[in-house]
Amino acid sequence: MSLLVVGALHWDVVVRAPRLPELDETLHGQEVSYQFGGKGGNQAIAAAKAGVPVNFAGRIGTDAAGASMLKQLEMAGINVSQLQRGAGSSGMSVAITTEGGDYGAVIVSAENHAFDMSEFKIPSDCSMVLLQNEMGQGTFAAFANAAHARGVPVLWNAAPAKEVPISDIALVDTLIVNRLEAADIIGHDDNGLSPTATLSKLAELAPDAEIILTMGGDGVAFSAPRGRCKVQRAHLVDVISTHGAGDVFVGTYAASRMRGLSLSEAVSTGQKAAAAHVSQRR
Repeated sequence: MSLLVVGALHWDVVVRAPRLPELDETLHGQEVSYQFGGKGGNQAIAAAKAGVPVNFAGRIGTDAAGASMLKQLEMAGINVSQLQRGAGSSGMSVAITTEGGDYGAVIVSAENHAFDMSEFKIPSDCSMVLLQNEMGQGTFAAFANAAHARGVPVLWNAAPAKEVPISDIALVDTLIVNRLEAADIIGHDDNGLSPTATLSKLAELAPDAEIILTMGGDGVAFSAPRGRCKVQRAHLVDVISTHGAGDVFVGTYAASRMRGLSLSEAVSTGQKAAAAHVSQRR
């Protein structure tokens, strides 16, 4: 039994600043760090830390950033036999984290968008496939259909959610989005609907899927297929940075479901891991 995570890898340059800059403004920051990132990579490591075997499928370049990210995956005990290497640059991002815990980022996908589906196969012991939305256009449907052909459930963190084909949503067994991503999918102002109404609209697109809506400090709303909306409060912690918290939640949630936890138990476990993450200085 293993989790297959398919997704992007980004070498993150993270700058700490008093706030996010305005257009054409230059701010003085306090510090800079270089971190392993990308939703796929972050979620794979979170799942491995939560105690399940993880396989990772993605693509890096032949540069130093790619070598560093490969080392991080291997140190986490992740099987990288399906990690492809290309001749171009590895993916990267530049992020700004503020004293209040907010952040903004710009990503460059590079080799992440060159993943070769002809070299991809689902491991024989795979019991769940975890996907995001940072790879090339059309790749989600290819991965999801490959999983369903093997009878393997698909968990999709539809992030970022811009230009998500509605037809793709019907391919998922579990959909995880935040409020902004949900608004993009259903075409509604992210402040205009209650969690119950948001989940209801998402369930219209994926009636047979578990739906999970992460809301930061407001907790998590979720529903089983054709079930009622439930909300679990967030854990109260001192926030240092929210950067990567959503990925920690998703990876931990996937691992928890694989370990046999119920929907609500897995949500709670994911929340606990995300709370620990945002309260740590990295």
